[in-house]
Amino acid sequence: MLFDRDGTLVVDVPYNADPARIRPMPGAEAALERLRRAGIPVGVVTNQSGIAQGRITRAQLRAVNERIESMLGPFRPWMVCPHGDDDRCACRKPAPGMIVAAARELGIHPRDVVVIGDTGADVAAAEAAGARGILVPNAVTRREEAASAPEVAPDIAAAVDLLLAGVE
Repeated sequence: MLFDRDGTLVVDVPYNADPARIRPMPGAEAALERLRRAGIPVGVVTNQSGIAQGRITRAQLRAVNERIESMLGPFRPWMVCPHGDDDRCACRKPAPGMIVAAARELGIHPRDVVVIGDTGADVAAAEAAGARGILVPNAVTRREEAASAPEVAPDIAAAVDLLLAGVE
């Protein structure tokens, strides 16, 4: 299972370069623990255009991600797109590159991946990779994104319930 970082696993602080500002989303820790107990690998796929824009350094990003792991446990893989909107890379969501690369690293086919995120770009990246996408809307998720998502869960715990139905 792959998670978007900001707004899904942790409260979104735009261009966050300060590990002290990390706050897990409600229910994230318990949901991740359920997945790990079930033997399901958990990873992260995150757009971090602040690097391309010079708002955050790679060292600051590493420190923030290390803080997330200290609070929520280990993730494998960590896939980060450091590019901006105009870079036209294959990894920036809604492109499927990070999901395909994560599946390859895990030794599975993208169709066996579930992506949980808070934006239409997260779900679109999953679909483009052939993976399953579950939208977990938050206060900044646009209404049309929720309306067009193939699967929507009210929170991260409910999204994990969808995945684990019949597994636990």
